[in-house]
Amino acid sequence: MNFTTKQLKPFGLLLEPNHPQCNISDIEVKELRRFFHQHHLVVLRGFHTFETAEVFADYCAQWGEISVWPFGKVLELIEQEQPADHIFDHSYVPLHWDGMYRNQVPEIQIFHCVNAPQCDQGGRTTFSNTAIALERVPDLIRDFWTGVTGHYQRNMEFYHSKTIAPILTKHPFRGFPVIRYCEPSREGDETFINKPLLAFEGVASHESIEFHHRLREALYAPENFYAHSWQKGDVVISDNYTLLHGREAFTSGAPRHLRRVHVLGEPPLSNPHLVFTV
Repeated sequence: MNFTTKQLKPFGLLLEPNHPQCNISDIEVKELRRFFHQHHLVVLRGFHTFETAEVFADYCAQWGEISVWPFGKVLELIEQEQPADHIFDHSYVPLHWDGMYRNQVPEIQIFHCVNAPQCDQGGRTTFSNTAIALERVPDLIRDFWTGVTGHYQRNMEFYHSKTIAPILTKHPFRGFPVIRYCEPSREGDETFINKPLLAFEGVASHESIEFHHRLREALYAPENFYAHSWQKGDVVISDNYTLLHGREAFTSGAPRHLRRVHVLGEPPLSNPHLVFTV
């Protein structure tokens, strides 16, 4: 092989090249897909990658059909001077799953780090493995979550949509239990831009604080949670059907620039939770 592998903690797989001239395209997508299904998160570091967004999109197309947004195939994740939404701010982003407000939910997220902040500037992308979290949750708590449904509504430049999803559901094609949860922003944080409207059915008002506390406790437990510190050139491939992801806040003005592409499943997954989208 022209690369070495290393198990990430607590989950995921890191691939690094055996020689400095190795290109990411030298690794067969079929082999990477096998790692992806086994580990749910694959990190490629130290490879020659992509000079432009177009070349990046062409590579991602080898993984399957790309989900095209109004802005195109590639989302440029970079801080904006006057952001209309928190994803373009330097703030944290709560845990969520992508495509929850769209007609089709992508299976695969592929990120490419064009430029990375310094190690003391924050901005790690966070991932929670909901499948292993559920394996470790006591039956009593899991039974409680079974009766809770999240109602989520979000209005931004690319959509105005509402989704209703049970907290506990199953991977759409592999059948194992997963969590679908859009984490509320921190209470009292008035600097958080464009908060979605959230409500949770099946949990009494006096149980609400405990419900969110228990869920966050499981999702952020060190044995279920991975935070990726970016280095320039990193490529991260993540399982959007199994994981939830978010972002830690970073220093405003830090050179954090990621590109992201969504790849649909085979067959594409029509959003089972979407109520309406405009």
